[in-house]
Amino acid sequence: MGTALVIAIFVVGYIAIAFEHPLRINKAAPALVMAVLCWVAYFLQAHSHTEATEELLHHLAEISSILFFLLGAMTIVELIDLHGGFSIITEKITTNNKSRLLLIVSVLTFFLSALLDNLTTAIVMVSLSSRLLHEREDKLFFTGMIVIAANSGGAWSPIGDITTTMLWIGNQITALNIIKTTLLPSIMVCVIPMFILMRRFRGKTLPKIVNEKNSNIVEGNIVLISGITLLISVPVFKTITHMPPFMGMILSLGIMWIIISIIHFKKKVENKRKFTVGFALQKIDTQGILFFLGILLAVAALQSFGILKTLAAFFANTLHNEFLIGTTLGLFSAVVDNVPLVAATQGMYDLSIYPTDHYFWEFLALTTGTGGSAIIIGSAAGVAVMGIQNIDFMWYLKKISLLALWGFIAGIVFYIAQYYIMR
Repeated sequence: MGTALVIAIFVVGYIAIAFEHPLRINKAAPALVMAVLCWVAYFLQAHSHTEATEELLHHLAEISSILFFLLGAMTIVELIDLHGGFSIITEKITTNNKSRLLLIVSVLTFFLSALLDNLTTAIVMVSLSSRLLHEREDKLFFTGMIVIAANSGGAWSPIGDITTTMLWIGNQITALNIIKTTLLPSIMVCVIPMFILMRRFRGKTLPKIVNEKNSNIVEGNIVLISGITLLISVPVFKTITHMPPFMGMILSLGIMWIIISIIHFKKKVENKRKFTVGFALQKIDTQGILFFLGILLAVAALQSFGILKTLAAFFANTLHNEFLIGTTLGLFSAVVDNVPLVAATQGMYDLSIYPTDHYFWEFLALTTGTGGSAIIIGSAAGVAVMGIQNIDFMWYLKKISLLALWGFIAGIVFYIAQYYIMR
């Protein structure tokens, strides 16, 4: 009874999010209501309220780490923007051809997401492209491509996507091998939709970009270089200390705060207020963060009910083929979070069945890392930029989802062909 109830709540909440604009209710509201009701259903069927509370707090700890990571990244990006840092970059991009600009943005996103992670990269690149584009429709198409490029770029790197990182930490894959075997398929996932979108923008040009004059180019350079360096240092900090990524992001935000304070130390309060961390925190999208909280809490309830693990086991027992299992899990990760799906799969298969660097783990990293692009709330990067650009769920479904699926299929076909050729 409890399982059927939580599924019904999740479906209704998902529909309310999808039809945000016709209902004229911000997507964060149904997401939060859905999350709480899912957990009410869990508490009602729990044998012990104490154990249910511990389960909730366990998931909340994991979700909070993502939210604090997101909060820190968005604040640093906003500080760079407030100091004219993105204007410094946009001045270097001289092309006014939209098709060529899409190529530049996509390539930068793909490789940057492997160095940072897909969530941070999506936030940075959406902020950057928004400075270059004027028409809202253009911004939305570029944002959709950024989501695809960020997820495909993160899939082949052990630090680029959380699911690949999980498999790396769990010893299912090794760093060098996952790069070697999934880099080219990940490129295919990105370039197919990119080329299709480039055709859409062929012959279209941008009006001349007029950047606001930066009152202090030195300050802008300092903040830009410091911000990008601190963001890049987050995965390095994680690798060295083995601490969760959000700790590195909090450290980076703290250091950035000190740098900002030093830069504006001698200025009057009224002159430096718009450059402070406090002002940046007022400008970031808190509604998007609350939406993220609701979605992740709801999915955590499904995980606690054992629905995701049952689903993964059902696929494994029904399909009896590693490539079909990986493809199905990848597609399903567009609907629910890929993290619990991969965690469930890791628990189902021992390394004695699929040893380290077995093609099943490589394929799983590829599909679950890139499948989430098919739906805007299917990945952390998608959820983050949905809030930043206020993208309508149905718009993304109509305009971007099919492009993402073409790339997803191309990546799968390329990986399977590569596997049989190399073998």
